[in-house]
Amino acid sequence: MSEATRPEGTTEARWIATAARVLRVPRREVVRSARRLRSRLFLIVQAAVGAGLAWWLATALLGHPLPFFAPVTAMVCLGLTYGNRVKRVVELTIGVAIGVAVGDLFVHVFGSGIWQIAAVAMVAMSLAVLAGAGQLLMLQAGIQGVIVATLVTGDGQALGRWLDAVVGGAVALVIAMLAPTSRLVRRPRNQAIQVLAHVAQVLGLTAQALRERDETLTSNALQQARALQGELDDLRDSATEGLAATSMSPLRRRYRVGVKAIDALVEPLDLAIRDVRVLVRRADVAIVGKEFVPETYIILVEDLAMATSHISDQLAIERVPTEAREDLVNLARSSTWSRNGAGLSAEVMRAQVRSTVVDLLVLTGMSRAEARKRVPPTRDDLDDDPEASESDD
Repeated sequence: MSEATRPEGTTEARWIATAARVLRVPRREVVRSARRLRSRLFLIVQAAVGAGLAWWLATALLGHPLPFFAPVTAMVCLGLTYGNRVKRVVELTIGVAIGVAVGDLFVHVFGSGIWQIAAVAMVAMSLAVLAGAGQLLMLQAGIQGVIVATLVTGDGQALGRWLDAVVGGAVALVIAMLAPTSRLVRRPRNQAIQVLAHVAQVLGLTAQALRERDETLTSNALQQARALQGELDDLRDSATEGLAATSMSPLRRRYRVGVKAIDALVEPLDLAIRDVRVLVRRADVAIVGKEFVPETYIILVEDLAMATSHISDQLAIERVPTEAREDLVNLARSSTWSRNGAGLSAEVMRAQVRSTVVDLLVLTGMSRAEARKRVPPTRDDLDDDPEASESDD
C-alpha cells in the first residue's frame, strides 16, 4: 500500500502523523526514515549483540579488563550488509587487527606524538593494501592504528589488543554465518508482490483518470509511478542480501532457489515500471491536451492492471504466475489494431501497453525472445510487410 493510500485510522498512520507534527517535517520524510530503520533493524540488533558478546568473551576468557577493540571490531564487521558478508567480515577483521597491532607496537617502541600518529596511519594502511585490502579495509586499518596511538597508549600490551580485535572479528564471523535469515529470505518475495500490486494500482488509477478526464487522478498516478523506482531499488537490495544470506547460512540453503527466482524478476519488473511510467505520462498529456483516447485503449490499460494484479496474487501463493500468460497474450492481440482518430499520446500508450506485456510475460518465466513472439505485430507493421500480411491470411 502506498503512502498516499495508507488508511488514516491505522496505528502506523497515527504514529507517522504524530511524529511528523512533533518533528515538524513532511509526513513522507517520517515514512522514509521509518522504512530505513525497519530495513536495517536486523543488522543493528546483530551488531549490538555481537558487541556485548565480544566484550564478555574478551573479559571472561582472556581476562582483559578493558577490551575496547573486541566490541568495536564486532560492530564494524556486523554493520556490513549481506552481500559477500563472510568474506568482507574476514577481510575487515584482518584490517582492524593490522591497525591495532601496528599502532600498539609502534607506540610501545616510539611513544605517542604527531609524527608517530602519521607513521602509524601510513604503515597500517600500507600493510592492509599489501594484504589485499580494498579502500574500506585500508581506512579501517589506519583508523584503528590512530585510535591506539592517540587514545589507548601507555602499557604496550600489543598482543592483548590484537587478540581483542581477533575476538571481535571471530564473534562477528560466527553471528554472520549462523544468525537467523528467515526474514531476509521472505522479504524479497513480499516486496515483489507489493511492487506488482502497486503497478496494478497505478494502471487502474490511470484508466479511471482517462475515463473521467481527471487531471488530478493522472497527477496522483504519475506520482505513484515515480515512487515505484524506490520500491524496486529496495527489492533489488533485498534480493541481493537474501541470496548472500542463503549462501552462507547452512540452515537456509534450501531457500536459495526461491530467492533466486525472485531475483530474476527484478530486471523485467524494472523494464515494466519504466514502460508504465511513460504510459502514465502520456495519459496525463492526453488529458491536459484534450486529446482523443478511444475507449478500447482505456480497456487495454484496465486489462493490463488486472493481469498485473493476477501475477501479484500468484506470487503471493508461491506459484509461478504462468496462469497470467493467456490473459497477457489476449491483451497483446487486442492491442494490435489502432483506432481512427486516436491522438499521438493514445498511440504511445498503446505501444507502452504492448511493451509492458512483453515484460510481464518474462515475469511469468518466458524468455524475452519467446515473449516477443507471443505479441503479434501491429496493423501498421503488417501494412509495411506484405508477406507478413499474406501469411497472416
